[in-house]
Amino acid sequence: MLVRGSSFEDVNWEKFQAFYEKKYGAPCLPEDRERYFCNLGLAQDGTLKLAGALLFGKHLQRILPGHFITAIWFWGDDVAESDYRSSENLTGTLDELYRKDFDFIYSKLQKVQNGQSFNSLGVPEVPPIVLTEMLVNALIHRDYFIQDTIKLFVFQRSIRIISPGKLPNSLTEAQIRQGIRKKRNNLLDSFAPDLMDYRGAGSGILRALKAYPQIDFIHDTEAEQFTVIIHRPAT
Repeated sequence: MLVRGSSFEDVNWEKFQAFYEKKYGAPCLPEDRERYFCNLGLAQDGTLKLAGALLFGKHLQRILPGHFITAIWFWGDDVAESDYRSSENLTGTLDELYRKDFDFIYSKLQKVQNGQSFNSLGVPEVPPIVLTEMLVNALIHRDYFIQDTIKLFVFQRSIRIISPGKLPNSLTEAQIRQGIRKKRNNLLDSFAPDLMDYRGAGSGILRALKAYPQIDFIHDTEAEQFTVIIHRPAT
């Protein structure tokens, strides 16, 4: 999937060089870096592929104007409410989006004492591993052929992460709960462990559910979207 109007000028070469040398243990020479980029399947004939742009792009708002995440913090529990606490369109490469997504949700969580000392910072109401696994999976496994954004909705009683696209390769909600994974975006899945908090072994959902079972998965095939609902503790 080529990104029209893109070129090697849209690559963050400093970031790619650091990634390449860490992953392959070999120098990434400036005169060869374009060839390395193409050999990894991230570009073709001087044009970036979508994976190349998502992982190592710069000026993404120019070459991928629809690539952002809609994040809204609501007062209540109804997405139809016209009044909300705050709203942002989060932009950046996948690893940058992950950090922004995490920070957006984490800052809205209540921190409880949970038996700790008075001077402790408190424990977030939802374990951070849950946010990490659900956000990383949404970024890597969504359907990028659908021209829509991931949506983060923080409600009073739940957190919802809505990803465009159906589950790939006949995957079901029950299989997800069992740790079964089926790849959709192979390049993103291959390189994400080197750039994000992602192992790619299929165990992330199991770890999240073990830490916090109050998670629902909704696969809406008609609307072509997949929703993760993280239920917040009653207050």
